[in-house]
Amino acid sequence: MGGEQRETTVELISFLISLSHSIRVFSGRWQLIRNKLEDLRSSLTAGDSHSLSGVSPAIATTVEDCHEQAQRCLDLSYSGKLLMQSDLDAILGKLEGHVKKLNEIHRKGFLSNGYAVVVSKPGLAASKEDMRFYLRDLLTRIKVGDCEMKKQALVNLYEVVVLDEKYVTLMLQIAEFVHVLLDFLGSGEAEIQDEAIKVVSVVAGFDYGKGVLVAAGVIASLIRVLECGSELGKVGAARCLQKLTENSDNAWSVSSHGGVTSLLKICDSVDCKGELINSACGVLRNLAGVEEIKRFMVEENVVSTFIRLVRSTDETVQVSSVDFIQNIASEDELVRQMVVKEGGIRVFLHVLDPKLTCSSKTREVVMRAIENLCFSSPGSVSILITYGFVDQLLYYVRNGEVSIQELALKVAIRLYGTSEEAKKALGDAGFMAELVKFLTAKSFEVREMAAEALSGMVMVPKNRKRFVQDDQSIALLLQLLEPNEGNSNNKKFLISILMSLTSCNSGKKKIVSSGYAKNIERLAEAEVSSDAKRLVRKLATNRFRSMLSGIWHS
Repeated sequence: MGGEQRETTVELISFLISLSHSIRVFSGRWQLIRNKLEDLRSSLTAGDSHSLSGVSPAIATTVEDCHEQAQRCLDLSYSGKLLMQSDLDAILGKLEGHVKKLNEIHRKGFLSNGYAVVVSKPGLAASKEDMRFYLRDLLTRIKVGDCEMKKQALVNLYEVVVLDEKYVTLMLQIAEFVHVLLDFLGSGEAEIQDEAIKVVSVVAGFDYGKGVLVAAGVIASLIRVLECGSELGKVGAARCLQKLTENSDNAWSVSSHGGVTSLLKICDSVDCKGELINSACGVLRNLAGVEEIKRFMVEENVVSTFIRLVRSTDETVQVSSVDFIQNIASEDELVRQMVVKEGGIRVFLHVLDPKLTCSSKTREVVMRAIENLCFSSPGSVSILITYGFVDQLLYYVRNGEVSIQELALKVAIRLYGTSEEAKKALGDAGFMAELVKFLTAKSFEVREMAAEALSGMVMVPKNRKRFVQDDQSIALLLQLLEPNEGNSNNKKFLISILMSLTSCNSGKKKIVSSGYAKNIERLAEAEVSSDAKRLVRKLATNRFRSMLSGIWHS
């Protein structure tokens, strides 16, 4: 078939494909014929004139015959339905034979990069027909090209599907595409396998794509890649599985194909790199949402595996591991106990060690994990205090970057509410002085948290005795009671602190002798705060009445 004749035939095929969409009879058969015409067009476009010369007469004849039958169906000018059905079946059989013959020619080596006509990628405003034609051409190259051509076709396919969702939709309408891609997941050529996984991963990012892939058996193929593929292929397979397992039904499919064991093996291997472990961790986190699968993981020592990974020098692995531990232990007391038993608290505190080189993000993740996993258990709180957690919090409150400083403050405030032991430990460490500093912070939330924490801590006699010795802190509390100063909620906590201090005579004396003591009376007289009135009555005992009279009415 010469170049001019082939071009004419390809144009007629394109016209037929377009025309077939207008035919309203025998729609099922015309759909099959249209698919074969698209395959034929792709094969003709991909081949060179010399290699296709032997099949030219038959192809041209069949295409012309098909055009005649299309016109009859369009005009409803056929003599009978049964006869037309028979004619269409005959055309479909001939088209299938031509496509098969062309594929055989290509496979014999006549198709190569040196001869193949490369179809240009459609522009941004391309029609669906042009896009579909481009995809068909890529499919032909993927199916019958040599290794290098297959790889390049997959690269080109990835480029279009990652940029335009319409290509994904059109690709999934060509059933053969998905099966060819899945076949490549088992390819012995690592580069082919890796490129195929990239395309599959894009498709898995769409809900409608997930269903098609799973129905085609992609999960089993991806798990085989996890077990036998290249490092890059394993990462791609894990990322793809992570997208697919957002649906819990697919989680069961991963489990039934042995995927949980394969993923745990990756995480437990000392040879696997951080990127692969992170991807595997993402899949396991999704799978843990199914209680039965989580129980299996726990039985397979997943807790000890991930506590070990928290010690990794790769910070992304550390963060992923801590997140995973939180995920499986957050609402499971048994797993939380296992985390403690396996040395999880010591490992977490090791990461928080200021002497260790570590990013603020990692420390923030670990600090939140400690708060979420350890504060509900008195035993865990005691271990934290014994291992120096309070001193670490104090360090970050004093020296940390703003984000971790505020987090450390919030965690300390939450810690003080867990037990009397925690309140004492925070007081002994010097936290009250730091909380006083935060009473004047720019953030109202931080100011209120600091005031609330102080009001709780000074209820402990040892802490109260320590606070009373700090004249400047008492003066600041009274200064912040200025009627126009701050928020009434904050004043409630400040007055609560002062009320606690009045339980000892030295506390009362320092309050009434402060230059800002009048603020209490002003609040009480303005009837802004009933707590202020109670504080005035508490201070107005026989011993201090004359002193109050002298100060407040001077």
